[in-house]
Amino acid sequence: MVVCLAGPVAAQQDTAYRLREVVVKSYLSAEPLQRIPTTVSMLGERQLELQQGVSLVPAFNMLAGVRMEERSPGSYRLSVRGSLLRSPFGIRNVKIYLDEIPLTDAGGNAYLNLLDPMAMRGAEILKGPDGSLFGANSGGVIRLDMLPAAADSQRLRAQVQGGSYGLLHAAAGYQQRWGKYGLQLFQGFQQADGYRENSAMKRWYSQLGQQWEYRPGFIWKMLALYADLDYRTPGGLTLAQLENNPRAARPATNTLSGATGQQAGIRNRTAQGGMTHEARLGARWQHVLTVFGASTHFENPFITNYEARDENTFGFRTYVSFTGNPRSASPLSWRWQTGAEWQQTQTDIANYGNRGGRRDTLQAADKLKTGQYFFFTRFHAQLHQWTFEAAGSVNYYQYSYNTNGYTKKKFTPQLMPRISLSYLFSEQLTGRITLSRGYSPPATAEVRASDNVINTALQPETGWNYEAGLRVLPRNRRYSLDLAIFHYRMQDAIVRKVHDNGNEFFTNAGGVNQTGAELEGALWLMQPRLRGWLRGMEWRGSFTWSNFHFRDYISGGKDFSGNRLTGVPQQVVVTGLAVDFPEQLQVYVAYNYTGNIPLNDAGSVYASAYHLLQCKAAWRIPFSGKNNIRLTAGAENLLNQRYSLGNDLNAIGGRYYNPAAGRTWYGGVMVSL
Repeated sequence: MVVCLAGPVAAQQDTAYRLREVVVKSYLSAEPLQRIPTTVSMLGERQLELQQGVSLVPAFNMLAGVRMEERSPGSYRLSVRGSLLRSPFGIRNVKIYLDEIPLTDAGGNAYLNLLDPMAMRGAEILKGPDGSLFGANSGGVIRLDMLPAAADSQRLRAQVQGGSYGLLHAAAGYQQRWGKYGLQLFQGFQQADGYRENSAMKRWYSQLGQQWEYRPGFIWKMLALYADLDYRTPGGLTLAQLENNPRAARPATNTLSGATGQQAGIRNRTAQGGMTHEARLGARWQHVLTVFGASTHFENPFITNYEARDENTFGFRTYVSFTGNPRSASPLSWRWQTGAEWQQTQTDIANYGNRGGRRDTLQAADKLKTGQYFFFTRFHAQLHQWTFEAAGSVNYYQYSYNTNGYTKKKFTPQLMPRISLSYLFSEQLTGRITLSRGYSPPATAEVRASDNVINTALQPETGWNYEAGLRVLPRNRRYSLDLAIFHYRMQDAIVRKVHDNGNEFFTNAGGVNQTGAELEGALWLMQPRLRGWLRGMEWRGSFTWSNFHFRDYISGGKDFSGNRLTGVPQQVVVTGLAVDFPEQLQVYVAYNYTGNIPLNDAGSVYASAYHLLQCKAAWRIPFSGKNNIRLTAGAENLLNQRYSLGNDLNAIGGRYYNPAAGRTWYGGVMVSL
């Protein structure tokens, strides 16, 4: 849980300054954080502004229980309370929404790396299984704020930033309100040469947003984006190769070509968007309807083949909300919501031979159609100090393919309930308990992996999550503290395996016990004031303890039961300090300790623990009223640590390591009008 500052301009108030009340929007209505009976973390505009701005990794890694990796520029991986065993690249087992529009397709993939970080206004992360409102997942749900706040008026921002290894990021955003109508335009460009050979990246990103309250209580919203992303993938190195030349790409062997020779990489062209209509039908009824779609052309020149995919997704999401009588004198207040979401993704996949980064002979071709839909309901009630929620969804999932005829695989409908209860011990202390069920069917990229085999034997992950927590949040918002303790007992965990030729496949690995604790806190060591050489000092930190182990896992005649879950550090500590000086000068320093990480299921190889130190200075220079120029400069990995921000798990031949850059520098300028 993170408390959001209203914005840098707000720091001009004196010690009477109070932070805004923190409100969570992801539960289909605006709820005060102190009365939310589940574990939620939040990233606001201030937290995003403190980071370097070209990658989401540092911001998300500030949050307890969240691990984000970037093995080379543009190659995101993300997990919430879990491992990255299912994600050789990309994001799976976490449901992501852009406001009301699913970024995650029906096949379970979410291309978060398409987004320009500057286009994002904030994020809410719901941790642990929360399929009661958002469908199949066993990791969590992330809701990204992409549209400007309704109260925002005219604003123009333009930014240019450069840094080590050919980094260049340029972006411009414009928003304007005319009465009840708001328009947002955004354009971003980013490129980098990368630290390693064959790790260059280039991305064009465009976004259009509109909001129109055409009559009181009736709002029409639209969000559309287009991204053109191209990045190279250098591949994993062995320990000997890492020590010899950490900047090298995966070299060729006697039987396989290298990453540079094959021009290994990802090319993604995606257009995505949706429209949402909100209708307030009187004081107690509300109806929301969203329709959305996406089209992706995806190419992946790899060491052993060249994969091309065309993916087309469309669907809708709708719900109604009914609220107890607000004029009633009863101490009981309640809200009931019910709705449905339906989504379908058709994927045309073709694999060719890879001849130096160009398609060769066709090896295999398949058409897959994945469909999922679910019905959900939620009842939320407050009585004196008590808050109670009962929610659930019924999930349907199936896919069909055309290998050797037309075949359909339909999974048994699954109920995903959640029951949560919290008690307000005082104005600043809340305790909570939650029981929820996780369910995550195999993604399209797991059913039909790079070995070109349709794996119909792959089963969904399921499990029950037991959780308790405490939240401290005083009325003056000077400090906050959130503690969560959980135990998730997963069945049929999906893990990645690799053939000797480097092609991957997936299998169910028995069970996993995921017991953990998460602690997040924030404290204004000095509240914002107008005088003195120190104008404000804010500390934030998080601690994650992940005691995750395999259970009943036998593979290849070997029993891995009791081993630590592959790819998960047991301890992560992150802390940051922001100091405000006169003349709107700000300095930010952050530290990240990540414990050692098992790199294979046998637990025989570990990546060493590492310590990351970053800093950033920003100077805001006002001119002509509210207009200002903001100059920034910063550094990453100041301690020059040798580490991998993302490892290849269970890699054949010991090619686990994707070395990250050492000490790097950046600087930039932003103009706000």
